[in-house]
Amino acid sequence: MEQNIIDHHKDPLSPWVVLKFGGTSVSNVNNWSNIVKIIQDRLEEGLKPIIVCSALSGISNTLEKLAEAAKDGGEGPILEQIFSTHINLAHTMGINYESILKESFEQLKRLSHGISLIGSYTPALKARVLAFGEIFSTQLGHAFFINKGLDSHWIDARSLLTTVASINESEGKRYLSASCDYGVDPQFKEKFSNSAVHITQGFIAQNPNKETVLLGRGGSDTSASYIASKLKANRLEIWTDVPGMFTTNPHETASARLLLHMDYDEAQELATSGAKVLHPKSIGPVRLAGVPLHIKWTERPDHPGTIIGKYNGLSSPSVKAVSMKSDIQVISMESISMWQQAGFLSDVFACFKQFGISIDLIATSETNVTVTLDRNSNIIDDQILDRLTIELRKFCSLKSFGSCAAVSLVGKNIRANLHKIAPALSAFEDKQIFLVSQSASDLNFTFVVEENEAHKIIRSLHSQFFSSIDESDETNAFGPQWNEIHINKDTSSNDNTERWWQSKRDKLLNIGQQSTPVYVYDLEHMEQQVRSLKALKSIQRFHYAVKANCHPDILRLFYNLGLHFDCVSSEEIKHLRRVLPDLKGSQILFTPNFASISEYEFALKQDCIVTLDNVHPIERHPQVFSGSKILVRVDSGIAKGHHPHVITSGPKSKFGVSHDELKRLSELASSASAQIIGLHAHVGSGILTPETWGETARFLAEVAASIPTVKILDLGGGLGVVEKPGQSPLNLTAVEKHLKLFHDLQPKYELWMEPGRFLTSEGGVLLAEVTQIKRKNGKNFIGINAGMNSLIRPSLYGAWHHICNLSRIEEITSVTADIVGPICESGDVLGHGRKMPISKEGDICLIANAGAYGHVMASHYNLREPAEEIILQNKV
Repeated sequence: MEQNIIDHHKDPLSPWVVLKFGGTSVSNVNNWSNIVKIIQDRLEEGLKPIIVCSALSGISNTLEKLAEAAKDGGEGPILEQIFSTHINLAHTMGINYESILKESFEQLKRLSHGISLIGSYTPALKARVLAFGEIFSTQLGHAFFINKGLDSHWIDARSLLTTVASINESEGKRYLSASCDYGVDPQFKEKFSNSAVHITQGFIAQNPNKETVLLGRGGSDTSASYIASKLKANRLEIWTDVPGMFTTNPHETASARLLLHMDYDEAQELATSGAKVLHPKSIGPVRLAGVPLHIKWTERPDHPGTIIGKYNGLSSPSVKAVSMKSDIQVISMESISMWQQAGFLSDVFACFKQFGISIDLIATSETNVTVTLDRNSNIIDDQILDRLTIELRKFCSLKSFGSCAAVSLVGKNIRANLHKIAPALSAFEDKQIFLVSQSASDLNFTFVVEENEAHKIIRSLHSQFFSSIDESDETNAFGPQWNEIHINKDTSSNDNTERWWQSKRDKLLNIGQQSTPVYVYDLEHMEQQVRSLKALKSIQRFHYAVKANCHPDILRLFYNLGLHFDCVSSEEIKHLRRVLPDLKGSQILFTPNFASISEYEFALKQDCIVTLDNVHPIERHPQVFSGSKILVRVDSGIAKGHHPHVITSGPKSKFGVSHDELKRLSELASSASAQIIGLHAHVGSGILTPETWGETARFLAEVAASIPTVKILDLGGGLGVVEKPGQSPLNLTAVEKHLKLFHDLQPKYELWMEPGRFLTSEGGVLLAEVTQIKRKNGKNFIGINAGMNSLIRPSLYGAWHHICNLSRIEEITSVTADIVGPICESGDVLGHGRKMPISKEGDICLIANAGAYGHVMASHYNLREPAEEIILQNKV
């Protein structure tokens, strides 16, 4: 499609190519080797590469935590974590870190020590701290390039980019989210005249006073765009950990399609409305200079990616993508006096200008003006919001709504698609809509809704617009689906690891031919998961979450392997007692939520360890807890998880005691002669970021400092498993590294954990028989005899399960189809837009990762029997 890009302003002889590599792309030696190969390819093209690098993945967040911790003198452990991360990478890259990084390490250490001495930091000081992430990564990269024989030169980005002031900028924005001049500069190329390859930093620049400033989160894209524009480069390449821009977030919707090409305007709109592949500020500079922007995949340099430019091949108006932007604040201003009053809007907008706050969306009527603020792009704290509210109330009454999301349909000439869009609006039925906006540029329709409803709306809209693309039309902009790309990647790689159900296919087919639907559990795989989890040596006790799967044979296996158990109801305790009569009460952790007091009484009589997550039980029934030793579940405010419905912490979660109630609960426990021996926090499920449990431990230790009887810190569960294509498995070695760092500093605490899905999910599959095949209006359906009554996770919160036709697993997947069940509900879809072989009635389909929260959540809806359960017999 590249020939369709028109660049009227581009100098065809420009030798410069700017290549930006994000945090994931620079975080391991394999990716750095790929970067060297990419550079060599560009040199062979006769181009002059300029490399712009982000900080290593996660380091910017860690540096931000460093600044906060330094205020109280707690910078030591975080400094150690930052240094060890870079030292370990240097070792794998074959670099002597002392000669490369030692001086920069010392500078950061002195800077953080200075913050600890004064007990605070300014935005200017914070900018200096965060800049070290990019400095470290490019120093390592430069040394690696030299070792690989490249003629490399390291340039400080602060000598390249200088910010321009904006009227009424807050101090925070001036230092932490600045903008630079990006006009074409014929003299700029002289800065890159002394080597074949130049490497510099993204994210950082200097102001006219030569102070370090930042370009805002995602600013490395912007840095690269500034440089490409000033050079009027041949092209800008943004190298990242995904294949390009997609029709929606592929990490949430595996059927998202790659966008092969986009116009600058469409890409700008998509980036502005929530797509995270590109920073919105990065498109304007290259559009002005007529520089094409290529999004490329670091892991697969040969992949086509997405090309952004002045595209001249759009055949007809279409919706190109469905996007979401979270953390939106809605402010609704109402006053009858604004009717036909000149200057009212000027007055209220001046209030926003006064505090340096930009408005995102706006809707007006005769007596109301409603606007949205993007809290990610604005540097807004609660104090500024309170001051803004005071000023606005001089002119009108206010309503403010937080935790909202903007859901956008993006595409050129979108008003010409009203007839197609109208039926899709059923996705908003019964949802609260705060604002509807249609841009004057005719590039989007946007709906502002509650954030916890947005993901479900996105999935519904995406299915309606993109599930039946005509793949034979070579003129369209839509490429393959995310899951197809990763399946192809996996099958073409050197990773030939078989899933247990692949190696035991014949046994499974024999089971499926006898009776379906049926859950099949492989205890060998579950035992392997337990043994891998026990590599977390810093954890003293593991409590298996019975709610994940309560099959008696699984409970017996885990008991024999030395696990304890976590129950959330008195019935789960009774079930455990029946299955494991020798189990001691002290081996059961009872963690109910809004349970009746009788359940607490039962658990305490059984000598279980009880967790409180509310003041109410001990306040109203202190006699029940008299003389007991209890844990308290605390809301950490850290909200993580693969879907809003499994996030179990934060302001909207029903779980846990808020920090400001903890003192009162502690006093009530003391009055009731109960002793708080532990604190518990669980932030969500399906988490694949290894630092999560270390963060939870540090949070709980801070809380425990005010409760001297606390000896146990329960870090919850939530250990994720790979479900969607493109995900990387949870690195347990990294998890242990974070936990050991904490435990070495706080050895007085015993650490507990509550794994559930991690132990059983991959060890279970659901087998179902194909019942019917249907094609309707260009869309394919494969019906199976297992529906949402057997596996509700896809319908309930959009869980993605790998689905294959086990009978035809070796045949070409040539059909794109929805896999649907027999339940009389439109939501009875097990998988949208899956690539399948030509299937026939009687074939056996397999749904993977069904060992957790499958049968335990089943129902008899439509009076259909849910799938039965059997244990796979591995011994002959």
